[in-house]
Formats: sequence, structure tokens, C-alpha cells
Amino acid sequence: MMKKRILLFAFMFLAIGVSAQNFTKSEKDLIQSGNIKTMLKVIQITDEKELKILKSVSADVDPKEKLLPLLAERMYLAMRDPANPGIGIAAPQVGINRNVIWVQRFDKEGEPFELYLNPKIVWSSALLRKGMEGCLSIPDISGNVLRNYTIKLAYQDKNGKQHEEIIEGFTAVIFQHETDHLKGILFTDRMKEQEKLEVSPVSNEINLFIEKRLKRQ
Repeated sequence: MMKKRILLFAFMFLAIGVSAQNFTKSEKDLIQSGNIKTMLKVIQITDEKELKILKSVSADVDPKEKLLPLLAERMYLAMRDPANPGIGIAAPQVGINRNVIWVQRFDKEGEPFELYLNPKIVWSSALLRKGMEGCLSIPDISGNVLRNYTIKLAYQDKNGKQHEEIIEGFTAVIFQHETDHLKGILFTDRMKEQEKLEVSPVSNEINLFIEKRLKRQ
């Protein structure tokens, strides 16, 4: 079983390596636009052209791509804009449909911000957590979203090294929010699809739930 899981894990990242392509000319132009020491613009759903980017599925990125460090740095600056700071950001939010995200790790000492390349959620728990979410690309809107309490994340670091990690709680929520961006899914989409979702509370004192249909399986 362990050998099979390792082979599956290796195959997945081999596929990423094959599918990852270099930045296009338009992507390179955007990454190097203006003052490269400043943040990239965070695009908004209120602009039709920008919404199209936010609703598009992103492609894998080659960790060896020369402009990747610059993209990562300008994404970070956009996320930490003093005028509107966030705790996570995905490359589509700066106009680049590539599988690159920053996430603040509230589950680690010092709560560091970390970069993740080609992240994939390969497993998620039946236990759900309800919590308030907002988005740097969706002005003046927030709402409660159900997310899986625990996930298993497969990803590459900035050096291309492969990792797999179990993540829980609020930090897992951030990962789900950001990886949704890579699939063209916004938290408002999740809110809409969950309007008729039936769940059973685990406790009256905490926002943890189990989807009711699981009981019939």
C-alpha cells in the first residue's frame, strides 16, 4: 500500500513536470511591468476582463522558470499591501493563470507566509468547518463558507522539491480558498453551491459539521 502511494505521488509530480510550460510573452510582460520592486495589481471581479481571468483554470508552473521569483515577490507585496492586507493570494489574482499561491501558516510558530507551487489537495476530511471568508479580489463582500477541516496537500517548493502534508483548521481553510482560485472558483461560488447543502452539527458549541448524505453511504 505504501509503495503504491509513493508511486502515485511520484507519477503526479512527473505529470506536473511534463505539463508545466514556460511563461508566455504576455505573462512575462505583466510580471516585469512598471516598477518591478512594487506589488502587482490585484484584479477585481467588478471588471469583466479581470473576472474572466479569475474564472479561468490555471496551469502548472515550472519551478525553474527564471521569472518565478519576481512573480512570487510581487504577489507577496500585493498580498501584504498596507492599505488592504491579506493572509493568502493566488497568481490569478494578479492576472497570471498559474498554479502559484502564498499562504500564511497560522499553524506554525511565528505564523510565517510560505510559497507553494503546483499545490493539489489530494484528500479531504468528511468533517467540515464553517467560517467567515473574504477575498482581495471581491470588494465589500464576506460570508460563511463550509470547508473541509483537514486536507492533505501535495505541492512543490521554490526549488522544485516535492512535498505532501496534512493540514488542519483555519490554515486548511486558507489553502482551500487559494487552491479554489487556481480552478477558477471564488468563495462566493462556494457560498452559492452550499445554499441547499444539508449538514449535521457535530456540536452546538463549535462550527463543525458532517454532510448528511455521508450517513447514507
